[in-house]
Amino acid sequence: MSGPVLVLHTGGTIGMARSPDGYRPMPGFGAVLRRQLAGVSGLPAFDLVELPQPIDSANLQPAQWTTIAAELVARWDDYRGFVVLHGTDTMAWTASALSFMLRGADRPVILTGAQVPLVEPRSDALTNLQTALLLAGSLRCGEVGIFFGRRLLRGNRSTKSSSIAFDAFSSPNAPALAEVGIEVGIDAGQLLPAGARDFARPVFDPRAVAVLTVHPGLSARQVDALTDDPALRGLVLCSYGAGNLPDAEPGLIDALARAVARGVVVVNRTQCAHGPVVQGAYATGAALARIGVVPAADMTLESAFAKLHVLLATHADPARVRTLFATALCGEMS
Repeated sequence: MSGPVLVLHTGGTIGMARSPDGYRPMPGFGAVLRRQLAGVSGLPAFDLVELPQPIDSANLQPAQWTTIAAELVARWDDYRGFVVLHGTDTMAWTASALSFMLRGADRPVILTGAQVPLVEPRSDALTNLQTALLLAGSLRCGEVGIFFGRRLLRGNRSTKSSSIAFDAFSSPNAPALAEVGIEVGIDAGQLLPAGARDFARPVFDPRAVAVLTVHPGLSARQVDALTDDPALRGLVLCSYGAGNLPDAEPGLIDALARAVARGVVVVNRTQCAHGPVVQGAYATGAALARIGVVPAADMTLESAFAKLHVLLATHADPARVRTLFATALCGEMS
């Protein structure tokens, strides 16, 4: 596999500059970036494409996952790897979604960005981008990853864990794919091999999936109010510990059972950063299994949400979605 690397700039802090109202997307970012990289030796050749309308990371919508994927797929055979510049707030959500939309990828897609804009003092932008370029140009794998700070992480195992540190992302239930210091230490045994392309370009309904965090005082009426929305087809339930709900709350399990009976795919993910859901460990978790709630194993919230969105956008049968959700598709669960 030869050729240059494609850098796709979708928006985010890396391409912003100061304004009277705070940071805003800067005009001419591409030219500034090229000047900054011009004197750096050893980087692969690259082309830069910028989305016409930069995405404010906090305003990301599922439909924009399809926009990003379409830009990559349209140029797939012309490049040996891809770097996606993205805002940090929703980078792990996009990386997760792309991993399910680009299943069977035969070259790497590395998302990166910055905590401090490129044009600001002490910016982490150039270090992140230079290493992402080197990884995208050298790896022979089918990973959608996040490189940030010092580590390359599998995208669908990542979460933003700090708003202030340069090592802003972590992978609570999976090892890093590479640790970068003076040397680049790649854990080749963890990399997903290149596969047969099974790319999807879903049409997303932003109301199709919701997230419900279990908390003291959660009532059946609140569950009914959320799941009565006719557009809702999937629910990520963020439960306690190993997958538990407060069974002393009258009607809570029944409210979830009504949603499942209406065809809503309910998946159960622990609120804990480390460890999986084990629905049979306690009686409350076993009750969820009986009504058809699907355990999310040790997936991140971002990954569970994106996987459910992609599956619901590509499959009409809730039973088929439940089966596929419980199946590891691209390294998203142990």
